Amino acid sequence: MYSPDTTKYLIHLILQIEGVVDKPDVVGAIFGQTEGLLGEDLDLRDLQRTGRVGRIDVQITTKRGETKGEILISSSLDRAETALLASSLETIDRVGPCTAHVKVDRIEDIRVTKRRRIIERAKELLLEDFDEGSINSDDILDEVRETIRIEKLEYLGEERVHAGPNAMDSDAIILVEGRADVINLLRYGIKNAVAVEGTNIPRIIIELCKEKTATTLLDGDRGGELILRELLQVAEIDFVAYSPRGKSVEEMSRKEIVKALRNKVPAVGVIDQPPAEEKIERPGQAARTGIRAPADVEEDEQPSLREWGQKPPSTLGEHMADVRDKKIARFLSPDYTVLLESNATDVEGALQNLNGDIEGVVVDRIIDQKLLDQFGGRDFEFVAARDFKGIIKRPLSIRLIKIG
Repeated sequence: MYSPDTTKYLIHLILQIEGVVDKPDVVGAIFGQTEGLLGEDLDLRDLQRTGRVGRIDVQITTKRGETKGEILISSSLDRAETALLASSLETIDRVGPCTAHVKVDRIEDIRVTKRRRIIERAKELLLEDFDEGSINSDDILDEVRETIRIEKLEYLGEERVHAGPNAMDSDAIILVEGRADVINLLRYGIKNAVAVEGTNIPRIIIELCKEKTATTLLDGDRGGELILRELLQVAEIDFVAYSPRGKSVEEMSRKEIVKALRNKVPAVGVIDQPPAEEKIERPGQAARTGIRAPADVEEDEQPSLREWGQKPPSTLGEHMADVRDKKIARFLSPDYTVLLESNATDVEGALQNLNGDIEGVVVDRIIDQKLLDQFGGRDFEFVAARDFKGIIKRPLSIRLIKIG
């Protein structure tokens, strides 16, 4: 019995017959016209009986009185014997009463085909199915350190909110949304983060905000905005830091976290509700944030940083302090460099001449609905202004900040 597992070669023959015949006619012609041609050792019937040649596979079609097709014969003979057997089949010149022409198309080495298939599959396995086996010392150390950081997490209050190890001892805290955010900040050496754990603000958070300088760093999505709104209403928040739009704190890199915290703004300037006309300031808020209240500001007491001969502002807070009471507007890039500075009354005209990536604007004037709509059409991330009045429809993508 022939076993397909022992196949070494596959003989491909092309068949042309001048007449109409069936498969049994072709098989009979093959056996009949090769019998005794190569001696007893290479007789086709004996080779099939001993399992050294497989079955003869005939595929033919008949059209317009002619029959054409292909003959496939598998062989476990050696190269020379297979070549000799294939050449003997080309001697077939008749099938039944019809003239026939048989020609060897090719002899396929099954082992080569299998080898190619094995190599291609091995490539796929190498690229897709292997677990990462490379050993990186830094990765191993980071994983161990992260385990230590997780073990250092503390639980505060009856609500057992997650917090960094220095949250109680530090003079300032950073409020984030959940445990994963605290761990990510720990990964970058920030140990005073406290998790709010949702919109139902725990009592311990409210108490900590009374005692410490509190900065929020929440996710840049709708959920983060809702939590911030509740925090501003129930707790004494000093500063607000913003995550990139659509990004959660647990996904942020070290650079993104540092940038967000450097560009935090006083909470007294954050617009909670779009129609707000008045800026609410809690007692002692100005002293804690280091930003003077508008009533304490004199026109000639606010020289810009350029007049002081210091380096240009590099954060949003510095730009807000520099623009305050100067009747100017600054359009800022994503890295908070000045793209254009103009008179505050000419913001509309300056906006028409601006191209490129604009992060936002800091302007010492009152913003109305019409101007805010123009900013919304340019996909600004924020608008910092002296005040906002007559705002009925607030663009969801823009953060509104009052200059303190």
